[in-house]
Amino acid sequence: MRILIVNPPHPAIGSRIPDDHLPPLGLLSIGGPLIDDGHDVTLLDAEFGPMPLDEICRNIADHAPDLLLLGHSGSTSAHPIAGLIAAGAKARLPSLKVIYGGVFPTYHWQDILRDEAQFDYIVCGEGEETCRDLIRALTRNTDLAAVKGIAFRRSDAPHKTPSREMLADLDAWRIGWELIDFARYSYWGRKRAVVVQFSRGCPHPCNYCGQRGFWTQWRHRNPERFAAEIARLHRDHGVEVFNFADENPTSSKKMWKRFLEALIAENVSVTLVGSTRADDIVRDRDHLHLYKQAGVERFLMGMENTDEAVLSKIRKGGSTTTDREAIRLMRLHGMLSMATWVVGFEEETDADYWRQLRQLLAYDPDQIQSVYVTPHRWTPFFGLAKGREVIQTDQSKWDYKHQVLATRHVPPWRVFVWVKAIEVIMQTRPKALWRLLTLGDPKLRHAQRWYYQMGRRVWFHELFGFLFRDKRLKKGPSVETFWGESLEAHEEALARPVRMTRLIAEGRRSAPQVPAQ
Repeated sequence: MRILIVNPPHPAIGSRIPDDHLPPLGLLSIGGPLIDDGHDVTLLDAEFGPMPLDEICRNIADHAPDLLLLGHSGSTSAHPIAGLIAAGAKARLPSLKVIYGGVFPTYHWQDILRDEAQFDYIVCGEGEETCRDLIRALTRNTDLAAVKGIAFRRSDAPHKTPSREMLADLDAWRIGWELIDFARYSYWGRKRAVVVQFSRGCPHPCNYCGQRGFWTQWRHRNPERFAAEIARLHRDHGVEVFNFADENPTSSKKMWKRFLEALIAENVSVTLVGSTRADDIVRDRDHLHLYKQAGVERFLMGMENTDEAVLSKIRKGGSTTTDREAIRLMRLHGMLSMATWVVGFEEETDADYWRQLRQLLAYDPDQIQSVYVTPHRWTPFFGLAKGREVIQTDQSKWDYKHQVLATRHVPPWRVFVWVKAIEVIMQTRPKALWRLLTLGDPKLRHAQRWYYQMGRRVWFHELFGFLFRDKRLKKGPSVETFWGESLEAHEEALARPVRMTRLIAEGRRSAPQVPAQ
């Protein structure tokens, strides 16, 4: 079959401001197996530009594919543009079939198939094996009900097949790197870059995370094979920066250390950036030198809040003491730390913001990322927030960088002022500026200066948007009224292996953090 995969232009601020672009790893992961099956596969990355809607649809029509595949990692806020692309493509090619995948359609399949005729099939959960089976069934005109992990219309009504079991061997599925021109993609200040993934899922029970249930269980690639792939991409394609898509790549101390040692043995000079937990950094204090030696320059640590009571409520499982220690250890070993601060878990007061600023100053991170709580319908947090008022009904703004929920004690404009003021104070405090000027490591100095440059552009863009572009409701619907009833019962998008399901049901042990070796 002739297949066109489209990466929609994402409206999120972070995607639009930097001059750098990263390749869509999820779509490349779908493309590789389809190429191996003998299909003619092409990627249209509409993030570049970004490409206007009419131009995207014209490109699709000129390509004249048998199947159009759509998906985006930021799928909640990207869903509106994905719908417009699918509708525009079908207006030009009425017989075109559209396959749609991602986190948002995985859970909202029923609403989408009921209300949006431009989507024909939805892939729920991991797509590598499911897409192959679905396209094989379409090619052979066999019964779609036999394909696990999809949703489609049967007798004009939305229908979903049983969930597919999670992939047991992540190394068995090849990434379609040949679909991209490596020279077009960069990060970390114009350095050639790609997105990679050592593991999928997270073993921790944070109740607000929209990704945890999607992957269902933490799994990892073979450490040595993964290190070899990074080395090959560096040697063959000049890739310098590897941005980890993992929620928590360091979950297994043993496997993560094996990876670091294997990458060091490859003897390549690369930069690794990603996200992890502060308690994993503290756990690995005896071999943090391996992080640095392998090329780790920065880890974003999801500290989320500086209040122990809030951390407990959202089931974060961390502590403010551990967070501070992780930042200290990273700095001691020559790595940058970014602290993520989430606004809106509680309906804060002005005094709460003042206290959080003081605590963030005590943390003393190198970088800070502030985001707004965004309740996803399939997470346990949705149940806690379902009665709160929605002030942003434009779904494209549900990207963590816009306020979507009202707070009783502080109006939206003052929440915005607090957040922007705290960002400025944290990044321009004398201690931070002195570090910026005196960093001895040239790679870290380059990284910090790039981050300051990008952060300044994003800051002014957000200010302009808040004042002149974004529209908020003075009195909006509740979260439950806006999205519908909770889907928490369906949080796990994939089926667990039969043996593991039985053991959990019998209560012998909880789901493992690390698969058996």
